[in-house]
Amino acid sequence: MSYKGFINYNSRVSKEEQEFYDLKIKAAEYYRANGVPQKMEGVLNDMFFDKPDDIYGYLANYFSKLSSPPVISRLLGKETYDGKGQLSLQAQVLCIIKNEEKTTCSAVISSHSEVLDNSFQDPSGVTNINNDKRRDSVMAALHWIHESLNTILKGSDPCDQTGVDKVLSDFFMARYLEDQDIRNREKENQPPSVPVPEPSPPTAPPKDKKGGDKGKKGNSTEKPIPPPEPSELVLPGSMAIGSVSLAVAKTGALLQCIPLYKYIKALRNQQPCPKEMHIPVPLVTLLSCGKMSPGKLNLLEEVIVIPKAGQRLKQIITMVLELQKEMMKIMNAASKTGPKGKYEVITGTAKSPDELVDMYEALISKYPAVVALIDPLRKEDVEQWERLSSVVGGSCSLLSDISSKPQCHSSREDAPSLPGVRGYILNQSNETTVTDLIHVTTENKGTVIIGTTCGEPCSDDALSDVVVGLGVAYVKLGGLSRGERLTKYNRLISIEEELAQQGILDSRKQHTSPLFVGETEEHSST
Repeated sequence: MSYKGFINYNSRVSKEEQEFYDLKIKAAEYYRANGVPQKMEGVLNDMFFDKPDDIYGYLANYFSKLSSPPVISRLLGKETYDGKGQLSLQAQVLCIIKNEEKTTCSAVISSHSEVLDNSFQDPSGVTNINNDKRRDSVMAALHWIHESLNTILKGSDPCDQTGVDKVLSDFFMARYLEDQDIRNREKENQPPSVPVPEPSPPTAPPKDKKGGDKGKKGNSTEKPIPPPEPSELVLPGSMAIGSVSLAVAKTGALLQCIPLYKYIKALRNQQPCPKEMHIPVPLVTLLSCGKMSPGKLNLLEEVIVIPKAGQRLKQIITMVLELQKEMMKIMNAASKTGPKGKYEVITGTAKSPDELVDMYEALISKYPAVVALIDPLRKEDVEQWERLSSVVGGSCSLLSDISSKPQCHSSREDAPSLPGVRGYILNQSNETTVTDLIHVTTENKGTVIIGTTCGEPCSDDALSDVVVGLGVAYVKLGGLSRGERLTKYNRLISIEEELAQQGILDSRKQHTSPLFVGETEEHSST
């Protein structure tokens, strides 16, 4: 007799027994509605024929494939410090995986400093102002992560990089437009500025006693110099966007059990399992120049070694280290021959854009090893860019750094057009998402070089995976010094070794784009 029949014929069944029976009926219906009996029967039958040594491991693997896909549960942000000791941001992603909340991945990206509102600030106070603005930006980023982004990304699929990045970009664009609107209203409420009087026409140069003109020969006046472009606004908090995007990408790679570089490669090509991958040629900084550097190198910001394509990374690094040793020997020897106990004062002469073009032409003619110039002129000197391209473009490539352009503008359009520019330098900083990087490297006509800023993260080596996954021809990681840089070089070496072991490393020379006209061992850039 069934239990139901027993209940019908026995009026003395207790209330507890009735409730227990009802609970069993509900449980049976619940399991039946979710297909549990059928799946249990199927896996038990399969396991009987397979006869695995680890029965419960077999069951665990079977049911893990049937579990719900992970979703983002929370975002966390915390303060950290970059390679220059500046305050920065680390973003962390937590996911619900098989009914448990687990911490997955974190990320730190490069970040540009905020633009000062007053460019005429006294130098003694600039550092404190920058530090205050930096802290305000990090605090704003933490607020974005813990409040707004935490809410709008909760429940999102961490493997849907495009969808997550669209949410991040839309959020940033809304904040960016709000900030612009506030600034515009503040300008409207400001009192009118005092009009600046027109400059008086140039007077004729004084004549000497013999009737000749003193100073420069000729009476032609110098062409007016275009005003500088306004500095690009770095929206406080924007570093939250890029950091969360990279952390989500690392999470997606982790959940799919593949390296980050293969995950990004699949996102870029929209297909898994690439047949071949190559390592970008590293543009290695040989010397960082400026007033504090030995030698008269104030003209240049850095001297970069451009290795020949087709070499393994260990060969390149060994070569550059030897080159660094020789350079230091030469510079040390030169410094010893100078006058002891005296200071060498370097005086500079201001040059017009046209004079600067003439100087670059003479420099490249004298030193043919200079095959690339990075931002040799201001962006607004378009006429001089065109002239420089015409006089040196046959032997020297002109490159432009677009890293400081807000990605809400530049990532969805072609890179800024400048005459003669063959390539662009970009890094993942502030609001730049992984999807932005994929878009820029696939849609822009010129060659894109991924680089780092001076405020790069100390321990996060994800940039090396990113550049390999993006398939760029060149990467600019800085010099072979400081741990945050060598961490990225070491990661590139590890990826190269992995690809070689898997038989998918393609180091053929033609994979490097024709960015540099000549192929020499060492080159310099401004």
